[in-house]
Amino acid sequence: MTYSVEVTVRGYELDTQGHLNQAVYLQYAEHARWELLREAGLAQEKLLAHGIGPVQLEVTVKYLRELRGGDRVRVSCELLYGTGKTFEMRQRIVKEDGTVAAEIGGVGGILDLKARRLIGDPAGRFASLASKPELLGLPAA
Repeated sequence: MTYSVEVTVRGYELDTQGHLNQAVYLQYAEHARWELLREAGLAQEKLLAHGIGPVQLEVTVKYLRELRGGDRVRVSCELLYGTGKTFEMRQRIVKEDGTVAAEIGGVGGILDLKARRLIGDPAGRFASLASKPELLGLPAA
């Protein structure tokens, strides 16, 4: 399942050329990931209470179209799981007219905050804690 949030580009996020600063694309992606976790029932407080936290291990951004102040975009997030300690994140930033402004790909994991190591089976851990695991691309309990 692909989850998305809406964001409006704010003036203070622009660079000297008048388009969205490159680092802000990453902030939008991060915002969408945290909103996805929150809506799935995995708010930051809950994750911390269980001694875990999501981490991003790798990120790649393809900037495809510029964004300007006032542009409204949808930032999507899809998680794909394999068999190891990591999962893939696929995200897109799409303008109102359907134009893809950026594609963000990454690798994430779940960190055991005491051991400072990735936990095994991130899909299983998310599924066991989430109230809406289907939002995370996982089967409902």
